[in-house]
Amino acid sequence: MADPNLRPRLSPGETEGAKKPDRFWLTAIILVAVLLRAAAALWLGDRVVDLPGTFDQISYDMLAQRVLTGHGFTVAAAWWPLTPAGEPTAHWSFLYTLYLAAVYALFGYHPLVARLIQALLGGWLMPWLAYRLGRRHFSPNVGLVAAGMTALYAYFIYYAGTLMTETFYITAILWTLDLAGELGQASNEAPRSKLKIEWFLLGLALAVGVLLRQVFLLFVPILFVWLLWRSVRYQTQSIKQTLAGILIAAAVLVLAIAPWTLRNYRAFGSFVLLNTNAGFAFFWANHPIHGHNFIALLPADGPNSYRELIPPELRQLNEAELDRALLKRAFGFVQTDPGRYLLLSISRLADYFYFWPSSGSGFISNVSRVLSFGILWPFMLFGFVYSLRRSLSSETLILYLFAVVYTGIHLLSWALIRYRLPVDAVLLVFAAFTLVKLLGKLVRRGASPQPTSPPSLQT
Repeated sequence: MADPNLRPRLSPGETEGAKKPDRFWLTAIILVAVLLRAAAALWLGDRVVDLPGTFDQISYDMLAQRVLTGHGFTVAAAWWPLTPAGEPTAHWSFLYTLYLAAVYALFGYHPLVARLIQALLGGWLMPWLAYRLGRRHFSPNVGLVAAGMTALYAYFIYYAGTLMTETFYITAILWTLDLAGELGQASNEAPRSKLKIEWFLLGLALAVGVLLRQVFLLFVPILFVWLLWRSVRYQTQSIKQTLAGILIAAAVLVLAIAPWTLRNYRAFGSFVLLNTNAGFAFFWANHPIHGHNFIALLPADGPNSYRELIPPELRQLNEAELDRALLKRAFGFVQTDPGRYLLLSISRLADYFYFWPSSGSGFISNVSRVLSFGILWPFMLFGFVYSLRRSLSSETLILYLFAVVYTGIHLLSWALIRYRLPVDAVLLVFAAFTLVKLLGKLVRRGASPQPTSPPSLQT
């Protein structure tokens, strides 16, 4: 049975085949996005300092320089989270570190160059992919509005200039969802060679996302199950073809991860699939110090600081062993008091969906928060809820699955605004749908003929 909600397929070259007004406006939006992000990069400059929500860039900058000087993925001094000087680390994204190292190798030590390249790629690709998602799942107008929102979203502009994974990671997620939508609509009549390329690209997009932030790996099985469900329910492809495609994508992902698993075994003498941060994060996020109310940021120093919470008897372990030991302790917290864990997870909603200004935040943080999620969340929520009934029986379901699953992962572990940004990128499509729908109603109301006055009854 064919899906009655299927829209015409959007091929990689279809943007060029769109109407001229669409091409004009999309080009203008991308140009604005690039200029705004380049301005943010120039403002951050050719040095690396700690700004609100950007401490990770100091670590990436340090690691990139260590790689260039032949020290590999080791820390220069006693470093976060608890790694001694000169010791190997797998806490940070290998892929993003290599990106910075490559830029420094080609252009010299100029963080500004890395910022500008990132601003260019993010300013181009994120609005373009938002356009494709909006057009595929709703309409060309929704695609254009989604692209415009993505271009102007304050958080995306800010993080495009920082030496952190956000811009490339969110781009990889949008790319994954775009390819998934393409494959979810693929028919049995499609050329097999073209389908194999698309499955390969899906594997590549997944690999980029996972190598930038391993938490994305938790969504991969759900994506594959959804693609299988599409093929079974709507007969878009045969189950055999879909399974073969999933194997191609999975093989690309495994091949991308395997070298780092081998590297970790050599570095730590034990198995570490990719990064050593899940145990630390789950331990700190569910420590009894929180009680029943999650504390988004603990003190930098003192008895309740992150490092001081790590038990003294575990501090002599290497980074990989410590990560596993802390994960085990964290599961112990949950098993000991599951009710507290449930209430703690619910309390993280406020930190995850934080949108109001605060006296405890700096000017940049308040402006970024209010001028992005703060003004758009009602439109996101309306579009998300309004489209739910139709979307559960269409290919748009994958957007819902990502938003709900990704949010759930962080509510159960560690919730910060920065971790919500990939979901924001998807919810902007729903916000665009809301705005287009409201604008359409206003236009129709303004164009409706006004009733004429009744004839006078006077003689």
